[in-house]
Amino acid sequence: MTTKLRRMVAGLLIVCMGALSAPLPALAGIVGTETVIAGAERARLAALLERDELRVQLQALGVEPADARARVAALSDEEAARLVAEIDAAPAGGSDFLTVALIVFLVLLLTDIMGYTKIFPFTRSAK
Repeated sequence: MTTKLRRMVAGLLIVCMGALSAPLPALAGIVGTETVIAGAERARLAALLERDELRVQLQALGVEPADARARVAALSDEEAARLVAEIDAAPAGGSDFLTVALIVFLVLLLTDIMGYTKIFPFTRSAK
């Protein structure tokens, strides 16, 4: 009885191992650069939506994060590329304040040098 069982198990193992060694068909296609870039842009937008400060700002504006994710998923490739380009072109958070502060400082400095104001003690009036 044991010998018959061993032979049956061995035969079953031989058939299974033979079936596993047979080559399986694989499907492959060429992936275009645009497809890869669009996937990267969508991944970047999804990563931006996961940031806490953006999530808080969206909720303050009345947009739920789940709705925003659904809208990003519904974007076409061109729309996603345009949105990422707009985000890249937007100035960083602190650059606007620094620019305004520098312009105000320069205007006050020039008016101080021309003698219209006396704000900075380190300047001499031209008058």
